[in-house]
Amino acid sequence: MGAFALAACLAAPATAQESYRLRGTVAEPGPGTATRATAHAAPARPAADEAAQPPEGRAQPLSLDDPQDDASIRATPDNERVGAIEGRPPRPQEEAFAPPGIRTGSFLLRPQLEQGVGWTSNASGAAGGEASVFSETRLTLDARSDRARHAASVAADMSWRKSLSGEEIDEVEGGLSGRIDLDLAHELSAFAAAGYRVAPESASTPGTVAASVSRPLRHAIDASAGLSRDVGLLRLGLTGTLTREMFGDAELADGTSVSQRERDSTLAAVALRAGYAVSPALTPFLEAEVGRRFHDLKRDSAGYARSADRYALRGGVAFDFGEKLSGEVSAGWLTERPDDDRLDAISGPAVAGSLSWSPVRGTVVSLFAATAVEGATAPGVTGSLLYSGTLSARRELRANLTGEASAGLDWRDYSGGGRDLVLRGEASLTWWMNRYAGVTARARHEVQESTLPGRDWDATSVWLGMTFRR
Repeated sequence: MGAFALAACLAAPATAQESYRLRGTVAEPGPGTATRATAHAAPARPAADEAAQPPEGRAQPLSLDDPQDDASIRATPDNERVGAIEGRPPRPQEEAFAPPGIRTGSFLLRPQLEQGVGWTSNASGAAGGEASVFSETRLTLDARSDRARHAASVAADMSWRKSLSGEEIDEVEGGLSGRIDLDLAHELSAFAAAGYRVAPESASTPGTVAASVSRPLRHAIDASAGLSRDVGLLRLGLTGTLTREMFGDAELADGTSVSQRERDSTLAAVALRAGYAVSPALTPFLEAEVGRRFHDLKRDSAGYARSADRYALRGGVAFDFGEKLSGEVSAGWLTERPDDDRLDAISGPAVAGSLSWSPVRGTVVSLFAATAVEGATAPGVTGSLLYSGTLSARRELRANLTGEASAGLDWRDYSGGGRDLVLRGEASLTWWMNRYAGVTARARHEVQESTLPGRDWDATSVWLGMTFRR
């Protein structure tokens, strides 16, 4: 009997200890004692070691020779870093005053409304113009899709200027445009775009009726589509464009009107581009264009056939450095040759460009340049080449203060001799009270100098109002 009792006493501690090991815990009860945990079962010990185990309820001693002790010890979270008691406050959320927009399916809509009062020293924008105080309302809408593969965008704007005192102003201007980009299979992509715009024609534009008492409306409709494909390092593209221009009747002081139908025309052109990607971000290219300008009237009131063939050759570079720099610039030669031999061809250098550069976060610098052919109605005069360029910058001066500045230049070269130079500059500030409303102040100055008589003028204007957006 005594032998059986002694064997039970010796076996009990080993059984209890083995159960602790199977659960993966070796505990040492009591205040101030250490506790260790391991996810591994302890290896089996010889019978002699089991007999040497302490009785049940006693702490299990830790052996420095046990290879499992080092593997089972884990760092405690007592050495976690804490923030400084005195330090800089956290940085504000970036673009804290950016509008959230309106989510509609896969499109994000961003509407904006401006309403204010302005003053201009030259309401007509021509020689002899007088000062006027006016009210201006402007509504814009931008919608863009956020699909991963294809892209679509729509933009619309409308403005209304009405004089409150001084020279009479009653002008409505607006436009609508859209574009779809498709990423097709086999390194093939396509796009389609269309737009419409109506605006009063500038009083200083060549070809207008000099005796008109109001500024006739000019309607412009354009559409384009293209395909492009990457073949190794080659970048090939084919683009077709269609541009339609229509001019409203000019009203005279005696109440009669003069038709400007002989100025209406349609331009159809096809351009073929070939480029070589010297790097993923840099692609030089060559582009050839062939087109035809069709006038609605085969011959104008003076008997001239003004429809013309169009040819152009350009060379340039396309950039794609992500958000830092993107766009392209090009230069070449453009010519339009009228069907009537009595009219000289309109020919000259052609420049074009569209760049967006962000040197630092919160700053965007944009460059736009274009060359256009302007028609004429005077007997024996073909038209002119118009070079336009605008450099603009937008900067977030503070989280709730946005500044914009731009400088522009127009150079008009008449086929029959003569030059026009237009310089303009504009600056504006917007203080945002919250994401949805702000106060905007704007100032602008424009001057035109010409080698032709009666075409010099300048205008200064200021505007103050509220900007609402969503």
